[in-house]
Amino acid sequence: VAWPAATQDSLLNICMDAKHHKTEPGPEGQLYGQCVLWKDNACCTANTSMEAHEDQSYLYNFNWDHCGAMPEKCKRHFIQDTCLYECSPNLGPWIDQADNSWRKERIRDVPLCKEDCDQWWEDCQDAVTCKVNWHKGWNWTTGTNQCPKGAMCQKFKFVFPTAAALCEQIWSGSYRYTSYHRGSGRCIQMWFDPVQGNPNVAVAEYYA
Repeated sequence: VAWPAATQDSLLNICMDAKHHKTEPGPEGQLYGQCVLWKDNACCTANTSMEAHEDQSYLYNFNWDHCGAMPEKCKRHFIQDTCLYECSPNLGPWIDQADNSWRKERIRDVPLCKEDCDQWWEDCQDAVTCKVNWHKGWNWTTGTNQCPKGAMCQKFKFVFPTAAALCEQIWSGSYRYTSYHRGSGRCIQMWFDPVQGNPNVAVAEYYA
């Protein structure tokens, strides 16, 4: 199907309608830490980027350490995942309606580069969790997520036996595991060198 150009363009360089996103992408000189990759053109504010690095940030009151402390090498992938979700203006082709009270749109089936997913799994295999899908089913009575009654804490490698299981299941299908490699122009990179420019611009154009 050849989409009319207007439709195609509307999928490029946009921010989703969600809890903390700006309405339009633009430069954010003060982005913090791992979110700095998006400073030239971001859907997140500096404040959001700082909160993305907090263990118990006000963004979603989500606690990474729900089964004991998450190792730093694992946590950095979750911070990067948050930065991509909050800051990237290149997720348009995968924006979908969401039926949550806190956001109107979400991402679905974003094709992640194989290396990004494999490394995430590799660095997190010994971290511990009690749930496969982190989007729902938590006990929120304390104001932050706790394991539901009867859920057992176990290592990621048992909860998510493969990298694909981790990337595709943890956020209810937000990501899709692919065999595409970084630099192929066919997959979204969670990590990239901003000096070389943002490789995800071309990926969004390809899928749009």
